[in-house]
Amino acid sequence: MHSGLPASSHILAVGSDPHFVSEMQCHLHAAGHCVTFIQHDLDKLLHAVRQGCDLILMDVLRPGLDGLCMLQQLRGQSSVPVLLLSSQGNEQDLLAAFHLGADDYLPRPFSVAELLVRIQAILRRVAYERFHLSRESVPAELVLDDLQEDAFLAGHPAGLTTSEYRVLKLLWQHNGEVLSKPFLYQQALRRDYAQHDRSLDMHVSHLRRKLKTLGYRAARLETVWGKGYLLTLGQTV
Repeated sequence: MHSGLPASSHILAVGSDPHFVSEMQCHLHAAGHCVTFIQHDLDKLLHAVRQGCDLILMDVLRPGLDGLCMLQQLRGQSSVPVLLLSSQGNEQDLLAAFHLGADDYLPRPFSVAELLVRIQAILRRVAYERFHLSRESVPAELVLDDLQEDAFLAGHPAGLTTSEYRVLKLLWQHNGEVLSKPFLYQQALRRDYAQHDRSLDMHVSHLRRKLKTLGYRAARLETVWGKGYLLTLGQTV
């Protein structure tokens, strides 16, 4: 079952108060997170983000470049979730933070328990979104059913004839290998090959059309002139 949380979360803490950051690191480490402290420097932050992280904790107000400005520039290059921490908890700051792409906004003072709950909520949501996005991005597998002698994609049948199914199964089992016409005639069509017999060509043509109609694009069925046919899985048709 999908837990909704990464096994080990890497958090970047962006701050100017060493004591505050050290205290946060202690509590976050105790909660099972890996924490890296980054000084208020956009270049250093972007470099750390490129190395990989799951969440950024960032002060809104600090000397030099304002945290909201840093957030705006970060959002131009990364979608990593950001939890802003600030002593300014008015509505204007809150709206500005969310408008610039913050995932959450936690005004001070706050308890360690509330900080951990906010962090877990963000990580759970992001992990959930990534999990379902990855599932949607994986194309459905083609299923060969010997009982029905047909191919299915996401439960939909290709509507193959028995001969078409046998040809497809042989090519599937010999993925990446050229199968000769005599071999396919004997093993799939169950008869000897005759030079002027075009029935195999017809079956292959129908296979291409039916797989295309079914929406299956993860294989290429090629004619190798003078030799036979080749099925290559993992190739877009």
